[in-house]
Amino acid sequence: MLDPVIEFFSRTFSLLGRGIGMLVAWLLWPFLAFRTWLRGKGWFIKIPVFIILVLIVLSYGYLLFITQIWNIGDENYASKYSVETLERGAGEKLDSGQCQPSAMVQVAADLLNSNVNEGPWVPSNPLYKAGFLFAIDWRETPFFDNRAAFQLGKNQVVRRSAVEFVDRLGRVRGTSSVNRNLQEAREAANYREDAWVFTFSPPFLQPSTQARLRDSREKFLDFNKELAACSADFDTRADNLLQFLDRVTADIGSTSDILQKRMKEANAFGFDRRADDRFWFAYGQLYAYHGMLTAMRSDFRNVFEQRNLRNLWERVDEQLKDVIRTQPFVVANGSASSLIKSHLESIGFDLLRVRSNLVEIRDVLDR
Repeated sequence: MLDPVIEFFSRTFSLLGRGIGMLVAWLLWPFLAFRTWLRGKGWFIKIPVFIILVLIVLSYGYLLFITQIWNIGDENYASKYSVETLERGAGEKLDSGQCQPSAMVQVAADLLNSNVNEGPWVPSNPLYKAGFLFAIDWRETPFFDNRAAFQLGKNQVVRRSAVEFVDRLGRVRGTSSVNRNLQEAREAANYREDAWVFTFSPPFLQPSTQARLRDSREKFLDFNKELAACSADFDTRADNLLQFLDRVTADIGSTSDILQKRMKEANAFGFDRRADDRFWFAYGQLYAYHGMLTAMRSDFRNVFEQRNLRNLWERVDEQLKDVIRTQPFVVANGSASSLIKSHLESIGFDLLRVRSNLVEIRDVLDR
């Protein structure tokens, strides 16, 4: 009576084992064919091939190291730019006769420094660009893309802020000339995010993303030197602050929409190959905005005092600190009916909380 059942399972497992064997054979075939080809060659071929293989293994080991062994840095870094640590608002005269540099510009320079000087810039690493099996982008897999997403989130804030520095803050209204250092810093910050030194198109050599971001950092620092010498402008008017907040809320709103679209892929098990890079991009963005918005309060301290924005700002500051303290080991995208937590929903809610309070600050400024 049980013979048909036993026969069914035996046949099923036999077919399953045969399928797994065929898959393994297909995966190993290129290596076995290469080994057969290499066996009959002389040492003048074997040695270069061996060196190339060693370099490939070491390169993948390096990629594994830089994408898995990392941390976000100082969680309290924003406190360096707070009102309590700086004497005056940006561009104001100090007792020494010099002027106060911009904390916002310094944040942009420091974010670039953490991205390209305190560690490697992952998005332009050749093997990261090549993807899994040289065919699938790492962002389409659950592996190797978290640090890159975090760096890109921070860089997004630098790019957005650089535009405002050039167009509004680094000049007096619309009639003064654009500051050259800020202009060059913006151009360098908006360079391709995945450029390596070699390219397949003529002239086959190009500046890497890391080199251009370092150039951008230097130009931001040069501008602050100009400002400290009272030979540059930083226009801390209320309408400029309002405009900057409009750009920030639009940027955060765009990210929340990306998260919302990804949350539609949620499932009962919480596994989602794209959830991690979406989470870490949003995390990097809020991490960077924490420093930028803290510096904004210092640079625009007179506006904050005149409009009595302290309580609203402190609420935003606490929300951003809560986000930074949330660092999951594994990012899950569980559905609403699942027992698995959705980290995308969690950080998306934090994004909207921050955005709503920034909109409230903006409304106060617009009265």
